[in-house]
Amino acid sequence: MSRIWVGTDCGKTHHHCLVLDSDGSVLLSRRVANDEPELLELIGDVLDLPGGEAATWSMDMRGGEPGLLIALLVNHGQELVYLPGIAVNRASDSYRGAGKTDAKDARIIADQSRMRRDLQPIRPGDDASVELRLLTDRRTDLVAERTRTTNRLRALLNSMFPAVERVLDLGARGPLVLLAGYQTPAAIRRLGARRLESWLRNRKVRSAEALAAKAVEAAERQHTAVAGESAIARMVHTLAEELMTLNDKVSEVDKRIEERFREHELAEIIQSMPGIGSTLGAEFLAAVDGSLEAFPTPDRLAAFAGVTPAPRDSGKISGNLHRSKRYHRRLQRVFYTSALFSIQHDPNSRAFYDRKRAEGKRHVQAVLALARRRVNVLWALIRDRRLYTVAPPATQAA
Repeated sequence: MSRIWVGTDCGKTHHHCLVLDSDGSVLLSRRVANDEPELLELIGDVLDLPGGEAATWSMDMRGGEPGLLIALLVNHGQELVYLPGIAVNRASDSYRGAGKTDAKDARIIADQSRMRRDLQPIRPGDDASVELRLLTDRRTDLVAERTRTTNRLRALLNSMFPAVERVLDLGARGPLVLLAGYQTPAAIRRLGARRLESWLRNRKVRSAEALAAKAVEAAERQHTAVAGESAIARMVHTLAEELMTLNDKVSEVDKRIEERFREHELAEIIQSMPGIGSTLGAEFLAAVDGSLEAFPTPDRLAAFAGVTPAPRDSGKISGNLHRSKRYHRRLQRVFYTSALFSIQHDPNSRAFYDRKRAEGKRHVQAVLALARRRVNVLWALIRDRRLYTVAPPATQAA
């Protein structure tokens, strides 16, 4: 039976689709708007081509801008595969012509999918995994903005009042409440420790006495006002309030993530693994689209997560391994971070880590090796639908 391959170069407002047959001849090349009527017309025209009943659609994005097209193709029962943009960029050097156009990129995508059999299928996630992806992306943005704001606040304090910057923990609510009210050494000295403590208690700050004592002690160490102190103080006030708002937003998102994650059928299994809480578990589900259907073996999952070494052999050199450069960054973070936590709380993880360190591996290498081992464990737990236990099941132990 004849087959055809449809390459799609995805864009915000338009997509360019190009169809190749088994000989590599172009059957159709069209730029279509990212609008349902035009996309349905394109799908119908492709299905009417010779070999359209066995079409493989390939694209350089797995979600976002081509979301509507992916949904329509899934509804029509079409096969979808994913070719990463970096693979398209590198493959373009082997095709004729130095120019870059949407039509050329679409042809490269179609031709690569025609020749390759190792491309990842595109499977639309369920509503839960889509929502978890949105929530975890939002949390990542908020945390990044919180980090930038904290760094700006520290830089301003160091330029105006370095003594207080050294003693305040800007990750806690109390110091932010203090900086939102009083910023300069002179203002804190005028208030005094007792009145400052009372002011903090009225705003429900924990350990108000200790915080007030630290602030007043720092203020007594500086009696010189720097240039632009009033302007810097106003900016410190603004950034402190922004940080408190960002902390509230992160807490709200964390609560929604935990609620949505616990509703997933795999939540209990995933969270039984030491080191994986609701946030890391939600990021795991978002990365794998809510299931392991795309990963028939733990090796595939480990390669996707970037916790398995890749060989770099040449000539007489063999056994040369290096860290993979093509992997899912967020999923690698899930396994690496959870492995770090598990070393402190799981005796099996601790024993494995100590054994790798005794073999001469550095800390990062030992943690990555542990993360790779934990991929096997989590994959098997999900396959068997059972919870993690420190001791293996009796049947396996026997």
